[in-house]
Amino acid sequence: MSIGHLIKQPEGYTAFIPDAFPTQKLLEFPTDLITKAANAERLIGKLDGITHTLPDADFFLSMYIVKDATSSAQIEGTRATMMDALEMSAGVNVKDTDADDILFYMKALSYGTERIKNFPFSLRFIRELHKELMTNARSSHFADPGEYRRSQNWIGGTTLQNASFVPPPVEAMNRSLADFEKFIHDTTLMPVLQAGILHAQFETIHPFLDGNGRTGRLLITLFLFERAVLEKPVLFLSSFFKKNQQLYYDKLNAYHHNKTNEWLHFFLDGVIETANQSIETSKKITALRETDMRKIQALGKREAASGVKFLQNLFKNPITNHAMVVNAMQFSRSGSAKLIDRFIDLEILEVFNETIKYGKTYTYKKYIDIFKD
Repeated sequence: MSIGHLIKQPEGYTAFIPDAFPTQKLLEFPTDLITKAANAERLIGKLDGITHTLPDADFFLSMYIVKDATSSAQIEGTRATMMDALEMSAGVNVKDTDADDILFYMKALSYGTERIKNFPFSLRFIRELHKELMTNARSSHFADPGEYRRSQNWIGGTTLQNASFVPPPVEAMNRSLADFEKFIHDTTLMPVLQAGILHAQFETIHPFLDGNGRTGRLLITLFLFERAVLEKPVLFLSSFFKKNQQLYYDKLNAYHHNKTNEWLHFFLDGVIETANQSIETSKKITALRETDMRKIQALGKREAASGVKFLQNLFKNPITNHAMVVNAMQFSRSGSAKLIDRFIDLEILEVFNETIKYGKTYTYKKYIDIFKD
């Protein structure tokens, strides 16, 4: 099936010009793909159900987001780690890293999750999402945040002539975006298959000067959330794409070369693997919480009450220090020190860097380690 053609432009370079989208052939899925999609949606439903059993699910969600934001940024060359992002987010031990790329992704996802509750998934929504992602980001000086490009871009290589892929020129891009928006509102398809096609088609159009990859990966989760396949945005594929980065590029390239089912099989494999891993992660979180809650509840009544509240804060941000505890718990400096020491004794908190004498940072390492799997 054809989704487009490489056509030489008057300026001398060759660009990909999408056909009218979607073609009927594109939507004629073979039986093995439909079976795999059904399995993927079953697992998404199972994951969504399990997350409802998590106490304070919104606190746990923040760590899923940090993990996905880190992987998505790293695909684009960011070197910062999840720990760098957690430290920067907490405002402790801020280093000269590019962790702000991760924080901008988190901000954009948070914005999108709230915005989509009362605003349609549309081209305008995508522009808003890109604006949140790129405004004041390191590359925003040429990204034109929130605006579709008015000039030609390319992927790979140093010029249009030696690029590995040249997306459609502006006029063809605008036609393709109009088709793309109509496709968004088609409710006759299995949402998981539609999400896979949307991501690949968006990356093919490449409508922004920069930030297309990160925006496109955000769209997967937000589309499934908007379609109520997920009641909470807990399915994040960036870690799968990062782990299989070259294959991710190869399969997107296969999509450009009209091998759409190759891409969809890869995408669905990612959904299935990620959903299974997230289900296991949710079980580990529940087990850890129960273990640590028992430790806290064994304390005196007054200590247990403050301990439960502090543990809840750690699930949202597992890095802390004395100033943060004073602020979050409304404790005195000595009270915060006593609470931290108690959590160290209970083997819940650990000192992040033993060599630092003053201004120490503490981590809920067992919780962080769950998300490193």
